[in-house]
Amino acid sequence: MFTAIFGSVEQGIIYAIMALGVYITFRVLDFPDLTVDGSFVTGAATAATMITLGYNPIISTICAALAGFAAGSITGLLHTKAKINSLLSGILMMIALYSINLRIMGLTIDTAVGRPNIPLANSDSLFTAFSEFWGKLGIDKAFNGMLSNMGVEHVPNTWGTVFIMFILTFVIKFVLDWFLKTEIGLAIRATGDNGKMIRSFSANTDTLTILGLGLSNSLVALSGALIAQYGKFADVGMGIGMIVIGLASVIIGEAIFGTKTIARTTFAVIFGAIIYRIVLALALQVEFLDTGDMKLITAVIVVIALVIPTLRAKQKEKSRIAKRRAEHARAVKQEGKTSA
Repeated sequence: MFTAIFGSVEQGIIYAIMALGVYITFRVLDFPDLTVDGSFVTGAATAATMITLGYNPIISTICAALAGFAAGSITGLLHTKAKINSLLSGILMMIALYSINLRIMGLTIDTAVGRPNIPLANSDSLFTAFSEFWGKLGIDKAFNGMLSNMGVEHVPNTWGTVFIMFILTFVIKFVLDWFLKTEIGLAIRATGDNGKMIRSFSANTDTLTILGLGLSNSLVALSGALIAQYGKFADVGMGIGMIVIGLASVIIGEAIFGTKTIARTTFAVIFGAIIYRIVLALALQVEFLDTGDMKLITAVIVVIALVIPTLRAKQKEKSRIAKRRAEHARAVKQEGKTSA
């Protein structure tokens, strides 16, 4: 059980970067961007292809994020310049990226036009490079020894992945918090809240929308690149349902931690992604469920996350109404005694 939860935290903190990207489009820009399912794979395909061709993993990961930015920007161009519906723009780009991703991965084989997957088992990645440094510190031995003394039978191979990903994810979170408070960031937020109002101040909402979509998909692609290096493979179908996972993370985090400030909301999104992966792992421990039920479990989690806040709001409203009625009844009763 501990190993399953630990693995979920490892994956959750990587998927949290993707959830931050989804947060930008769905909450900040109010844009239903389905490019995510394609740009996630674009990041994985770009990083895996470049690593296979011998490029440095850091450079490969940066290029993956830039490829995601390009994909998101094209979606923005389709919507703002070609005047295509926002939902349809994302769908069109997602479909186009499927073929593009096959082409990208096909670059690793001279005789192939497209390639559906790339194994990275024998290739160095960001995690293998960091693991060599981490292993020399002796932290794994100390933590695992402590867990063994507490009676935990199966301990993680390394704590380095969780450590480096928490640092990277929270650096991205703090940079995003800062960016959304800058003049450009505030303009992007205003574009999502009230496009007509911000245009009245001579702001170019088309450019802001394109920039927001590019930034969002760059984070999604970065997450895809890291997942590919974490799982040691990139596959053309690994992005299916990513938009639902991202939304689930955002909704769960907001329902638990609230959304009073930008900093609090991005914090909620990160831990929403981790909680989602933990809940998914625990659900798969049930005997009659298996890995083929993951999409069904995801749908159920999202439905629950959406319904519970609504029910809580209704309950609070009923409580407020009941309290007002009771206060009114007491006031009327008191007034009657005074008159008497």
